[in-house]
Amino acid sequence: MKNRLRELRAARRWSQADLADRCQVSRQAINAIETERYDPSLPLAFTLAEVFGLTIEEIFHPARTEPPA
Repeated sequence: MKNRLRELRAARRWSQADLADRCQVSRQAINAIETERYDPSLPLAFTLAEVFGLTIEEIFHPARTEPPA
């Protein structure tokens, strides 16, 4: 799953640790999501959306492997 997490975090000048604290997760979890090694749980995706004041769809989108038909 692709995401804009790093871009959104950087725009606010937050470190990964800052965002992790706001979401009550580890910095490693934020790093894994940003590097697309881990997809967040639905509750965490909602928390991230709330922290940024956006919808989940504005942060996350599916990675397409082939063009839509």
